[in-house]
Amino acid sequence: MKNYQPHQNRRRNDRHRADHRNTPQVEVTEGQRFPLTIKRMGINGEGIGYYKRMAVFVPGALTGEEAVVEVTSVAHRYLRAKVHRIRKASPHRVTPRDSYADTVGGFELEHLAYPQQLQFKRDIVIQSLERYQPRGFKDYDVRPTLGMDHPYEYRNKAQFQVRQTADGTVQAGLYAERSHDLVDLPTCSVQMPVTMTVMRAVVQMLQDLEVPIYDEDHNSGIVKTLVVRAAANTDDVQLTVITNSQKLPHKHQLLLRIADELPQVTSVMQNINPGKTSLIWGDETRHLAGETTITEKLGGLAFKLSARAFLQLNPAQTEVLYDQAKNALDLQPGQTLVDAYSGVGTIGLTLADTAAEVRGMDVIPEAVADAEANAQANGITNAHYSVGTAEDLLPQWAVAGFRPDAIVVDPPRTGLADTLMDTILAVHPKKLVYISCNPSTLAKDLVTLTEDYRVDYIQSVDMMPQTARCEAVVKLSRR
Repeated sequence: MKNYQPHQNRRRNDRHRADHRNTPQVEVTEGQRFPLTIKRMGINGEGIGYYKRMAVFVPGALTGEEAVVEVTSVAHRYLRAKVHRIRKASPHRVTPRDSYADTVGGFELEHLAYPQQLQFKRDIVIQSLERYQPRGFKDYDVRPTLGMDHPYEYRNKAQFQVRQTADGTVQAGLYAERSHDLVDLPTCSVQMPVTMTVMRAVVQMLQDLEVPIYDEDHNSGIVKTLVVRAAANTDDVQLTVITNSQKLPHKHQLLLRIADELPQVTSVMQNINPGKTSLIWGDETRHLAGETTITEKLGGLAFKLSARAFLQLNPAQTEVLYDQAKNALDLQPGQTLVDAYSGVGTIGLTLADTAAEVRGMDVIPEAVADAEANAQANGITNAHYSVGTAEDLLPQWAVAGFRPDAIVVDPPRTGLADTLMDTILAVHPKKLVYISCNPSTLAKDLVTLTEDYRVDYIQSVDMMPQTARCEAVVKLSRR
């Protein structure tokens, strides 16, 4: 392996952050109103203006708008506010389809015309690069965002909290921003319609059968969360009921009604996640009815998905994203590939027809089992998957003589672990493709990666229209 010594300034990003030491402090109180001009939009889709040189973050406000805002919270160096009244609206402002778009997360940009959403997503990649300043960032080829013809009804999974009101009504939805106040969602324009059909029907069944619903304040009750995932290209639907205990009262009656009223549901699972926790999923998942998995088709391949297995939320744009990754890797016959964060194998298996060998890893055993099963089901014999982290497995493979020609990484929003970046730089593959769902951590990671790699281009892909989320494919080549 290459003798790589971490640079002494690695990951010191203080020099990339703005120096706020001279920021003036102003006397402001919650509820105070004042006029504000929105200068730009932040990475979370909020408008940003300045009151007496102090930054003010205003969700729902757009660049160039003039508004009267009301302060909602006061921090040491910035303010948060809400729009009280818009004096001058942006020409790109549109009416959201969802009445609760300004209440819950996941609809941050629904008031912004779609072409400008795509422009915004390219801009936040550039903003992140300017903040962290990886080597050569001013010369990067940051390409226009690839969007959708119909940027609605794309989400293949609804993951809604379930609660019961004082009058006994069962509700399912999302929490209001910065709270644990549930907002019931009878409709949702970004969800695939079948996910909402199943969600609302099951909510009614829970109410009819008087199944105990979780009470967060008292840590009592049973049903916490409903998860509905649909396969766009096979019409399979999986329902997972996440519970506070192993018990599921009235389970038999519930399953009978699901089978009778929701024939599109081909898999019913129960996940057990006891007690108060910020985590949605627990460690134990049980099979209740139908199949244990559903099948989705991408790029001509069939993928079986277990309840906890990760899959991108937008099937149509997933194929666009993976095509971009394939183009960026530009694998040649005989080259080997490592698919880090492999999930159910979607990326690596789509490249196996060119690669001599594909190896992948994931920390979730069920996902690795799915990946192995998917390789077998698609007749792919040169792809193999292991349970573990890339930083643990890559050095073991290198010692055994396996040195990949290319690595593709698709990390969570927190980005790459330092140990994995050290490992990548030690293994030193000729080709590296980084699929990012968070421009900030991407730019931060590029500070380290560009010590040994150059950025050929960054291609953003809109995987989640109407939100501030942006996915990007980065092609890197060894210097």
